[in-house]
Amino acid sequence: MGTLYEDIVGYGGEVFGEEHMETLRECVQCGKCTGSCPSGRNTALRTRKLFQMALVDLREEIFNSPELWFCSTCYTCYERCPKGVKTTDIIRTIRNLAAKEGHMSVPHRMIGVYVMKTGHAVPIGPDQMKLREAVGLESQPPTTQKYKEQLEQVQTIFRTTGYDAMIDFDWDAMNLKGMEKKGGKKK
Repeated sequence: MGTLYEDIVGYGGEVFGEEHMETLRECVQCGKCTGSCPSGRNTALRTRKLFQMALVDLREEIFNSPELWFCSTCYTCYERCPKGVKTTDIIRTIRNLAAKEGHMSVPHRMIGVYVMKTGHAVPIGPDQMKLREAVGLESQPPTTQKYKEQLEQVQTIFRTTGYDAMIDFDWDAMNLKGMEKKGGKKK
Protein backbone atom coordinates (compact mmCIF):
# COMPACT_ATOMS: atom_id res chain seq x y z
CA MET A 1 0.00 0.00 0.00
CA GLY A 2 1.49 3.31 -1.11
CA THR A 3 0.13 6.79 -0.75
CA LEU A 4 -3.54 7.25 -1.58
CA TYR A 5 -2.57 8.97 -4.84
CA GLU A 6 -0.36 6.02 -5.83
CA ASP A 7 -3.17 3.59 -4.97
CA ILE A 8 -5.67 5.60 -7.01
CA VAL A 9 -3.34 5.60 -10.03
CA GLY A 10 -2.48 1.91 -9.64
CA TYR A 11 -5.94 0.56 -8.89
CA GLY A 12 -7.89 2.87 -11.19
CA GLY A 13 -5.20 2.55 -13.83
CA GLU A 14 -6.07 -1.11 -14.28
CA VAL A 15 -9.47 -0.06 -15.59
CA PHE A 16 -9.03 3.44 -17.02
CA GLY A 17 -5.29 3.63 -17.65
CA GLU A 18 -2.77 5.27 -15.37
CA GLU A 19 -2.66 8.50 -17.41
CA HIS A 20 -6.40 8.86 -16.81
CA MET A 21 -5.98 8.60 -13.04
CA GLU A 22 -2.85 10.78 -13.00
CA THR A 23 -5.04 13.73 -14.04
CA LEU A 24 -5.79 14.07 -10.31
CA ARG A 25 -2.44 15.90 -10.05
CA GLU A 26 -3.74 18.47 -12.58
CA CYS A 27 -6.44 19.69 -10.17
CA VAL A 28 -5.85 23.38 -9.40
CA GLN A 29 -8.69 23.61 -6.88
CA CYS A 30 -10.61 26.07 -9.10
CA GLY A 31 -13.99 24.85 -7.80
CA LYS A 32 -15.66 24.33 -11.21
CA CYS A 33 -16.47 20.73 -10.21
CA THR A 34 -17.98 21.67 -6.89
CA GLY A 35 -19.85 24.68 -8.29
CA SER A 36 -21.47 22.70 -11.09
CA CYS A 37 -22.27 19.55 -9.10
CA PRO A 38 -26.03 18.80 -9.01
CA SER A 39 -25.54 16.59 -5.93
CA GLY A 40 -23.50 19.31 -4.25
CA ARG A 41 -26.51 21.60 -4.33
CA ASN A 42 -28.39 19.24 -2.04
CA THR A 43 -25.65 17.49 -0.09
CA ALA A 44 -22.27 18.13 1.50
CA LEU A 45 -20.46 16.81 -1.59
CA ARG A 46 -17.47 19.01 -2.37
CA THR A 47 -15.47 17.31 -5.11
CA ARG A 48 -12.46 19.56 -4.80
CA LYS A 49 -12.31 18.88 -1.04
CA LEU A 50 -12.24 15.13 -1.73
CA PHE A 51 -9.45 15.62 -4.26
CA GLN A 52 -7.41 17.73 -1.86
CA MET A 53 -7.83 15.02 0.78
CA ALA A 54 -6.64 12.43 -1.74
CA LEU A 55 -3.62 14.50 -2.75
CA VAL A 56 -2.48 15.07 0.85
CA ASP A 57 -2.95 11.37 1.65
CA LEU A 58 -5.86 11.56 4.10
CA ARG A 59 -6.87 7.96 3.39
CA GLU A 60 -8.92 7.24 6.53
CA GLU A 61 -10.58 10.66 6.49
CA ILE A 62 -11.71 10.34 2.87
CA PHE A 63 -12.70 6.67 3.24
CA ASN A 64 -14.84 7.55 6.27
CA SER A 65 -16.32 10.67 4.70
CA PRO A 66 -20.05 10.28 3.99
CA GLU A 67 -19.74 12.78 1.16
CA LEU A 68 -17.60 10.31 -0.82
CA TRP A 69 -20.85 8.45 -1.49
CA PHE A 70 -22.95 11.50 -2.50
CA CYS A 71 -21.67 11.62 -6.11
CA SER A 72 -24.38 10.45 -8.52
CA THR A 73 -21.82 9.88 -11.32
CA CYS A 74 -23.57 12.32 -13.68
CA TYR A 75 -20.21 13.40 -15.20
CA THR A 76 -21.05 17.13 -15.07
CA CYS A 77 -17.79 17.89 -13.24
CA TYR A 78 -15.85 15.65 -15.63
CA GLU A 79 -17.16 17.51 -18.66
CA ARG A 80 -16.62 20.98 -17.18
CA CYS A 81 -13.16 20.61 -15.66
CA PRO A 82 -10.88 23.16 -17.37
CA LYS A 83 -7.82 20.98 -16.63
CA GLY A 84 -9.31 17.71 -17.91
CA VAL A 85 -9.27 15.98 -14.53
CA LYS A 86 -11.22 12.74 -14.85
CA THR A 87 -13.19 13.56 -11.73
CA THR A 88 -16.02 11.05 -11.83
CA ASP A 89 -13.75 8.12 -12.61
CA ILE A 90 -11.38 9.17 -9.84
CA ILE A 91 -14.25 9.35 -7.34
CA ARG A 92 -15.44 5.90 -8.44
CA THR A 93 -11.90 4.58 -7.97
CA ILE A 94 -11.63 6.12 -4.49
CA ARG A 95 -14.98 4.51 -3.62
CA ASN A 96 -13.75 1.15 -4.85
CA LEU A 97 -10.58 1.45 -2.78
CA ALA A 98 -12.67 2.46 0.25
CA ALA A 99 -15.05 -0.48 -0.25
CA LYS A 100 -12.12 -2.85 -0.67
CA GLU A 101 -10.85 -1.70 2.73
CA GLY A 102 -14.26 -2.17 4.38
CA HIS A 103 -15.69 1.34 4.07
CA MET A 104 -19.01 1.48 2.22
CA SER A 105 -22.17 3.37 3.05
CA VAL A 106 -25.24 1.34 4.04
CA PRO A 107 -27.34 2.75 1.16
CA HIS A 108 -24.69 1.62 -1.34
CA ARG A 109 -24.49 -1.78 0.33
CA MET A 110 -28.31 -1.99 0.08
CA ILE A 111 -28.07 -1.49 -3.69
CA GLY A 112 -25.95 -4.64 -3.67
CA VAL A 113 -28.66 -6.39 -1.67
CA TYR A 114 -31.29 -5.44 -4.26
CA VAL A 115 -29.09 -6.71 -7.06
CA MET A 116 -28.48 -9.98 -5.16
CA LYS A 117 -32.20 -10.47 -4.58
CA THR A 118 -33.62 -9.31 -7.91
CA GLY A 119 -30.79 -8.58 -10.34
CA HIS A 120 -31.68 -4.87 -10.23
CA ALA A 121 -30.37 -1.89 -8.27
CA VAL A 122 -33.94 -0.53 -8.38
CA PRO A 123 -36.24 -3.57 -8.35
CA ILE A 124 -39.77 -3.50 -9.67
CA GLY A 125 -42.22 -3.70 -6.79
CA PRO A 126 -45.92 -4.55 -6.55
CA ASP A 127 -47.03 -0.98 -7.32
CA GLN A 128 -44.98 -0.82 -10.50
CA MET A 129 -46.24 -4.27 -11.49
CA LYS A 130 -49.85 -3.08 -11.16
CA LEU A 131 -49.13 0.00 -13.25
CA ARG A 132 -47.53 -2.12 -15.96
CA GLU A 133 -50.57 -4.41 -16.03
CA ALA A 134 -52.92 -1.39 -16.14
CA VAL A 135 -51.34 -0.27 -19.42
CA GLY A 136 -51.40 -3.74 -20.96
CA LEU A 137 -47.86 -4.89 -20.18
CA GLU A 138 -46.75 -8.03 -18.40
CA SER A 139 -46.31 -7.37 -14.70
CA GLN A 140 -42.55 -7.86 -15.02
CA PRO A 141 -40.31 -6.96 -17.95
CA PRO A 142 -38.03 -9.70 -19.35
CA THR A 143 -35.16 -9.12 -16.93
CA THR A 144 -33.30 -11.04 -14.22
CA GLN A 145 -36.08 -10.23 -11.76
CA LYS A 146 -38.41 -12.38 -13.85
CA TYR A 147 -36.02 -15.17 -14.87
CA LYS A 148 -34.60 -17.21 -12.00
CA GLU A 149 -31.75 -18.77 -13.99
CA GLN A 150 -30.34 -15.34 -14.96
CA LEU A 151 -30.68 -14.14 -11.36
CA GLU A 152 -28.75 -17.21 -10.24
CA GLN A 153 -25.97 -16.23 -12.67
CA VAL A 154 -25.82 -12.75 -11.13
CA GLN A 155 -25.64 -14.31 -7.66
CA THR A 156 -22.87 -16.67 -8.81
CA ILE A 157 -20.85 -13.69 -10.03
CA PHE A 158 -21.32 -11.96 -6.66
CA ARG A 159 -20.20 -15.08 -4.78
CA THR A 160 -17.26 -15.75 -7.10
CA THR A 161 -15.94 -12.20 -6.90
CA GLY A 162 -16.48 -11.96 -3.13
CA TYR A 163 -18.83 -9.00 -3.47
CA ASP A 164 -21.31 -10.70 -1.15
CA ALA A 165 -18.69 -10.81 1.62
CA MET A 166 -17.57 -7.25 0.90
CA ILE A 167 -21.06 -5.87 1.59
CA ASP A 168 -21.59 -8.32 4.48
CA PHE A 169 -24.49 -10.12 2.79
CA ASP A 170 -26.40 -12.80 4.69
CA TRP A 171 -27.59 -15.44 2.20
CA ASP A 172 -30.06 -16.96 4.68
CA ALA A 173 -31.82 -13.66 5.45
CA MET A 174 -31.17 -12.33 1.90
CA ASN A 175 -30.15 -9.04 3.46
CA LEU A 176 -27.20 -7.36 5.14
CA LYS A 177 -26.06 -9.19 8.25
CA GLY A 178 -27.88 -7.82 11.29
CA MET A 179 -30.76 -6.38 9.25
CA GLU A 180 -34.37 -7.50 9.37
CA LYS A 181 -35.48 -9.52 6.36
CA LYS A 182 -37.98 -7.04 4.91
CA GLY A 183 -37.53 -3.47 6.07
CA GLY A 184 -33.75 -3.12 5.98
CA LYS A 185 -33.75 -1.90 9.60
CA LYS A 186 -31.32 -3.07 12.27
CA LYS A 187 -32.69 -5.77 14.54
